[in-house]
Amino acid sequence: MGLVGMPDEKAKPSGTLLAFDFGHRRIGVAVGQTLTATANALAVVAFTTKPDWQAISGIINEWKPVALVVGLPLAEDGGETEMSKAAHKFGRQLNGRFGIPVLFEDERLTSLSAEQRFIDARATGGMRRKDAALKDALAAQVILENWFHGAGIN
Repeated sequence: MGLVGMPDEKAKPSGTLLAFDFGHRRIGVAVGQTLTATANALAVVAFTTKPDWQAISGIINEWKPVALVVGLPLAEDGGETEMSKAAHKFGRQLNGRFGIPVLFEDERLTSLSAEQRFIDARATGGMRRKDAALKDALAAQVILENWFHGAGIN
């Protein structure tokens, strides 16, 4: 199974999806269902010199997703950035290691949305400052919600 490109080229898998907010320190992970078009922040995986493949493998084995969605941090004009190139590489590695289709979603502005969700959760007592690393998982949740919306699954 090969990689699927940007939103206009993506297939519409049915079932459980995992989303990844790729970063060079942490990778946020979210899980969602196409049936309900809902997503939840799940975990944050370490990235030192490479992704923590053992942790990612454990998450994939637990959730058994039909597809993976990787956020692409594109430039404001929609062009590639060094980080979007790294995210593409991460997506290729995911596909190569696990044989699961990888979809990509433009993640511009997801960090702002994740930050606001974190602030809101702190205001209601749902999170504390020490939970700040979970913003990456919240960003993955936003990426997956955006993918659902862009795929017409809502």
